[in-house]
Amino acid sequence: MFRKCQKIGDTRRGFVIFGGILGAILLLFNYTGTVPSNESRSETEPTRPASTRYEQRPPSQEGIGKIYMGREISHVMGHLAAGWLERPEREREEMPSRLIEMLKLKEGDVVADIGVGTGYIARRISPKIGETGIVYGVEIQREMLDLLAEKMVEEGITNIKGVLGTITDPKLPPNSVDLAIMVDVYHEFSHPYEMMQNICRALKIGGRVAFIEYRLEDDNVPIKRLHKMSELQVIKEATPHPLSWIETLDDLPWQHVIIFEKIGGQ
Repeated sequence: MFRKCQKIGDTRRGFVIFGGILGAILLLFNYTGTVPSNESRSETEPTRPASTRYEQRPPSQEGIGKIYMGREISHVMGHLAAGWLERPEREREEMPSRLIEMLKLKEGDVVADIGVGTGYIARRISPKIGETGIVYGVEIQREMLDLLAEKMVEEGITNIKGVLGTITDPKLPPNSVDLAIMVDVYHEFSHPYEMMQNICRALKIGGRVAFIEYRLEDDNVPIKRLHKMSELQVIKEATPHPLSWIETLDDLPWQHVIIFEKIGGQ
């Protein structure tokens, strides 16, 4: 009887030990399995509280003190500095004509020029997409849209449509855009996550988004630090969205052209 009880006791202890080990394994699995190492940020970021996406620090001279993914967001260039966009030396310094060729535009394309300003780039896109195409010129400053409208009248352009967006939303039709282009503007977005989320909603599946940013990697680019971005930082900040990196082009004197494709619905 004693041996039988001892055997039963050993068996029960075995079950307890086994159960404890199994519980620990399940607990470890649940803990580590919440965000597997190969899971993309695009699956986890939308559930992250908006209040934790950004940090606030004392602002630098060039920035607003708001930090996103380790980068301080720069001040916005206001409409009073619009003349800088139309400076004669811009063609030599930035080669926008070369940029337009690199974008591989075609007749009938729908293009969103985010942060269109005076339309310096949009006006050069206009003839490439023809009368059947359209450029949505998106701005958050009504004064910039007024300047754009004046330039369109001067040049007889009819396929650019000014759109007054907000700091979080470009106000574009969903699934309508073939190419969204941001020329030296993304680094100024006060809400980059939300803005990119809504830009992606406007893109067609297979639509492209092009970040044109002054190269942070090049100390010879004569632009303030917070108005430049590295290729790595751009790719990092695109990661939470349904975008796949396609290519980075460094054929321009000061800027890189970093292109992504929309790969899923949002």
